[in-house]
Amino acid sequence: MTDAPKGKDGWDKLAVFLHPVGGLLTAFAVTFVGVKGSEVLNRRQAVDTNARLYSELMSRREEAESSLRKDMLVSIIAQYLRPSDNDLDAKVLNLELLAYNFHDSLDLRPLFFDLQRRINKSSNADRQELKSRIQSVAKEITNKQLFALEGHGKSFRRSVDLEELKAARGGLELEGETITVRDVTCQIHLRVLGVDEKQEQLRVRLEVKAPPDRPDLTDTRATFEASYFDFPMIDNTRLSNGLRCAVALGNFSQVGADLITVCFPGEYASLKDRPYYDEVIQKLREATQDSGNDPLAPPAAPAPK
Repeated sequence: MTDAPKGKDGWDKLAVFLHPVGGLLTAFAVTFVGVKGSEVLNRRQAVDTNARLYSELMSRREEAESSLRKDMLVSIIAQYLRPSDNDLDAKVLNLELLAYNFHDSLDLRPLFFDLQRRINKSSNADRQELKSRIQSVAKEITNKQLFALEGHGKSFRRSVDLEELKAARGGLELEGETITVRDVTCQIHLRVLGVDEKQEQLRVRLEVKAPPDRPDLTDTRATFEASYFDFPMIDNTRLSNGLRCAVALGNFSQVGADLITVCFPGEYASLKDRPYYDEVIQKLREATQDSGNDPLAPPAAPAPK
């Protein structure tokens, strides 16, 4: 005799019921993933489109601004260099326009000193007022640049007694300062070697000692003139650790003067000051140091067989 077929149990019935449901869920999941994926792609495409539009707008804005600044610079320079010593007021005005608009990209020190020399030699009744105007502009630009650089670096101030300086042999040594910028510590020493009261400037020797735990860095020494017309973003000294150091004249009188020293990262120097190749290589190595992959290092020697 043959056995009678067994009836379907509960699991078989549940499988029969869930089979079409499973297909429906699969179709729903595929549809859901497709819709969400399309939304993600649309959002990414919108972000990329906005980024390209923003980049294009910024590029056009910079081009228009550069063109305007170029035309303005050419016009002002042409007016300033016009061979006429009589209209000093117009030359002061042109220098003010140059200083306020191009102080971070042009070395205006020669123009300031040239105009100051012309004013001192002139018989203009407003000679002292004109001289005060160019010094006021220079002080304002210096303070503006110092404020910007102090946000990324460190600064300190020292006073110079001119009577003590004149009596000192070999210059007047000022109190040193130890500063730390971006985990780089250095010792800064200043010595005032002389004074030019007519030009209102000091001759300064700067010495920056490298940290003793960094044998790869060297000491830096420089001698220069510090006046109202030396702007820290333009007139600064490169250090071996990638920093810059600038000394600006804050005040000058018959009895004393104030010197302001600021150290800051090299990327905040003037637009005209390009980094050296060794600085670029150092920054590239610092950026890849954490990953342990130095793209500029020589290839390793093959392992002995």
